[in-house]
Amino acid sequence: MRKFRINVNGNFYEVEVEEVGGATASAPAAAPAPAPAAAPAGSTAVSAPMPGRIVSVKVNVGDSVSEGDVLCILEAMKMENEIMAPSAGKVVAVNVSGGDNVNTGDTLVSIG
Repeated sequence: MRKFRINVNGNFYEVEVEEVGGATASAPAAAPAPAPAAAPAGSTAVSAPMPGRIVSVKVNVGDSVSEGDVLCILEAMKMENEIMAPSAGKVVAVNVSGGDNVNTGDTLVSIG
């Protein structure tokens, strides 16, 4: 058992956690995740508003989009969220594909 002290909304709690299976303290640390791709210079990055899984991508590089067009579908907490173009332009990069897991702030699509 390992003992931790956590703070939740200004209240401190002591908790004990039992490690079952998985990596041990002597196991090497996992490699860090790659940094999210940045938008090409002069383009607008459309980022993930929350962590989730990309269900489908509705655009390809070179497609022209209007403000409000659906770029991709992000599933988070059992809900499908339409990620829409913030402005009109041409898709210059698509950084995700169906089935990818993304974190908040990851660049999904870039519009130039």
